[in-house]
Amino acid sequence: MIEANDRCCGESGTLAITRPDISTQVRFRKEQDEVRTGVDKLRAGGHRGEVKILTSCPSCLQGLKRYNDDADLDADYIVVEIAKNLLGPDWLPAYVRKANDGGIERVLV
Repeated sequence: MIEANDRCCGESGTLAITRPDISTQVRFRKEQDEVRTGVDKLRAGGHRGEVKILTSCPSCLQGLKRYNDDADLDADYIVVEIAKNLLGPDWLPAYVRKANDGGIERVLV
């Protein structure tokens, strides 16, 4: 597991859009100082499987996905990983199927 850290991913709401110059520097620093170092540490310890970095923030997920190829990892929502582990790999199609078959109450306003 990569250690938790407080460094921003560089997205920060609209930072990547409004100030791409600053956002790129923030992203590069996080990638070099934390993400790649964490992945390398895992690999040096013998881990050969998939490495994921998890978040609950939509902006962060967008930013963290930018590390996928450069740092040999994947980013995803933490709730998606929880759902996969608790409900199985087909949790999303099963949920959609149940919802479409009357599993969601309809409220008329």
